[in-house]
Amino acid sequence: MSVTEPIRYADAILPGAPVDCGKDPRWQAIIEIGEYVESEPEAVWECILKWGDSPQDDLRDAIATCLLEHLLEHHFKDYFPRLEAIVLDSPEYGDTFSRCWPFGQAEESNNSARWQALQDTITLHMNSLQARQTGSDIEQPIKKFNPGS
Repeated sequence: MSVTEPIRYADAILPGAPVDCGKDPRWQAIIEIGEYVESEPEAVWECILKWGDSPQDDLRDAIATCLLEHLLEHHFKDYFPRLEAIVLDSPEYGDTFSRCWPFGQAEESNNSARWQALQDTITLHMNSLQARQTGSDIEQPIKKFNPGS
C-alpha cells in the first residue's frame, strides 16, 4: 500500500472538528500518513503544505507532531530549506513549526542551530505581527521625555 489512500481519506474528512472524547478520526488519519514519512516524504510534504496552515489549532497540532517533526527527523536537509521559505509568509505555518520538537537529523549540531534560529525568527515575527494588530507600543518609536515641553 502507498500513502495515496491514507491521504485521500484524510482529505475527505479534514478539516473536520475535534471530537470531545475518544480517538479523533482526523488525528488517526494523519497518524496513518505519518507511517510513510520515511518512504514517501514528498507526498507527506504535500499534505503538510495542504493542511499545515489550517486555522484550527488542533489540526496544526496534528500536522506538526505527526508529520512535520518526523519529516524533519528523517529528511532534514531536503525539507528544512523549503520550510524556511514558507514559515515567515504564513503565521499559521510558523505556528505549526513552533509546535514541533527536533528529533533525529534535526538534533544534529548544524541542523539544531538552524532549527533554533528559525524558531527564534518565528517568535520575533509573531510578536511583531501581534504588536501591529494590537497597536502595542512595542512597534512605536520611543519618545524621550522632555521636561520643558
